[in-house]
Amino acid sequence: MVKMRAAIAFAAGKPLEILETGEVMVEIKATGVFHTDAFTLSGDDPEGAFPAIK
Repeated sequence: MVKMRAAIAFAAGKPLEILETGEVMVEIKATGVFHTDAFTLSGDDPEGAFPAIK
């Protein structure tokens, strides 16, 4: 069984929470944060929906 941690945004302007998700198996080659992710997390995005897994 493989568990994965996810950075979850529950509300604008709040720190991301690292939580363990259900069973998954993935191979991560690279990762990054897109500018729209930061825009949504800041609370400036009027269409931002929470909770969101980033």
